[in-house]
Amino acid sequence: MKKLIVLVLLISLSCKKKVEDKVNGVSFVSSGEEVAQIHVNPILDIHANYAAIMPFGFIPQTDSSELIFNSDRQWFGETKEGAKQYIGMLHKNGVRVMLKPQVWIRRGEFTGNLTMQNEADWKKLEDSYSKFILLYADLAQETQTDIFCIGTELASFVKNRPEYWSYLIEEVRKVYKGKITYAANWDEYAKTPFWNELDYIGVNAYFPICDRQNPTMQTMREGWQPWKTKLKELALEVKKPMLFTEFGYRSMDYTGKKPWLVDRNQEKVNLQAQADATQVIFEEFWDEDWFAGGFVWKWFMHHDKVGGLADNRFTPQNKPAESVIRRQYAKIKKYGL
Repeated sequence: MKKLIVLVLLISLSCKKKVEDKVNGVSFVSSGEEVAQIHVNPILDIHANYAAIMPFGFIPQTDSSELIFNSDRQWFGETKEGAKQYIGMLHKNGVRVMLKPQVWIRRGEFTGNLTMQNEADWKKLEDSYSKFILLYADLAQETQTDIFCIGTELASFVKNRPEYWSYLIEEVRKVYKGKITYAANWDEYAKTPFWNELDYIGVNAYFPICDRQNPTMQTMREGWQPWKTKLKELALEVKKPMLFTEFGYRSMDYTGKKPWLVDRNQEKVNLQAQADATQVIFEEFWDEDWFAGGFVWKWFMHHDKVGGLADNRFTPQNKPAESVIRRQYAKIKKYGL
């Protein structure tokens, strides 16, 4: 009888540890002002234990070789000073941070298409990008940030310059002593060549899972299975945990068809589809040993002014999906508390 009780306790502790180790994060959108306690409270209310902070570097077009970053023409939250203030406020509240500097191409063109036309321009881009990333790697070390992301959805850059990325990882590790990842797009991650050199396999998980206008949870579960199998196989092969550096759904019809869509379409609002899709991703992944957790896309500073029942965009704020996230994230303790 005593052996049985010990076994039950060990299983219970193992399951508890598995849940509490998960990254239950939000992607915290940069703003033009400082973060105050009133802005952090909604993050605490959903029991998030991580937030991604995303300073930006800007580039004019997909063949431009020079990044503009940490400029006085940017919003406060997109700069080094702003990122530091955001991180400080989150840490003060027991929320860990992934620092995730990102590239923005004018008019929102897809960063995966960033491609230079000649060797000289590739060298210029690499030099500019290194300065951008190492500036924030230094900040990550200074602030004792837990995770640092070296890039987001840069498929062509990675494909054409794999040696550079290995060099960049080495340079980042000279500066920053925490855990490192890269945020590969859902259709890019299987070809990313440097997972062995990182601490997490990072994936922006906008996988197409269902073509239905009003998808059921069952159809979305079924749609996840082939993708889940491949993700698990890679995690086990590389022996690195899988981290969803971004995940989320639009609150609209056909939410599982092309989850990456960021256009301003007028597709009918479908709050239940967003909530159900979010619940399914939690059920499919959060209990898996090879899965580290993820960051909801996306979470805005002014909680009372965003989202809502008439909004068909990504944010779960003030929608049924927010309650789904709260229930899931409530299973974990926040560090430092």
